[in-house]
Amino acid sequence: MTSEPQSAFEGSVRLHEKNQEIEGVQVSIAEILARLHYSEAAIFAVRLSLEEAMMNGFRHGNLQDPTKFVEVRWLIDSNSANFHVIDEGDGFDPEGVPDPTLDENLEIPSGRGLMLIRAYMTDARYHNPGNHLEMTFRKADL
Repeated sequence: MTSEPQSAFEGSVRLHEKNQEIEGVQVSIAEILARLHYSEAAIFAVRLSLEEAMMNGFRHGNLQDPTKFVEVRWLIDSNSANFHVIDEGDGFDPEGVPDPTLDENLEIPSGRGLMLIRAYMTDARYHNPGNHLEMTFRKADL
């Protein structure tokens, strides 16, 4: 018995804050995930997490500076999808972001994107100084 070699998809892109570029990355990643037989729920989780990460990089990391980029790198195989989203900002302490589910923070708009990323991805961590988010989705976790 021979097993078929496992396919892996690797790529990267540098983006300006343009909705069509962000959408293009999401569509490309969704197509790869579908080819590797990820469920619709998994594809939704990854797409939403990627959108939040990219938008956070542009808004909070790059402070909407049109001269700065957000880089997205990925490595996806039939078991997991790993992403790096890196902005050109100074970074931040993710532990300092208020918990948006606490009563006293319900009216504060910050923290929701990070909460969604943590909820949908298997692992999400910021590398120092806080401008580099690495997130992983494992297929078996959904």
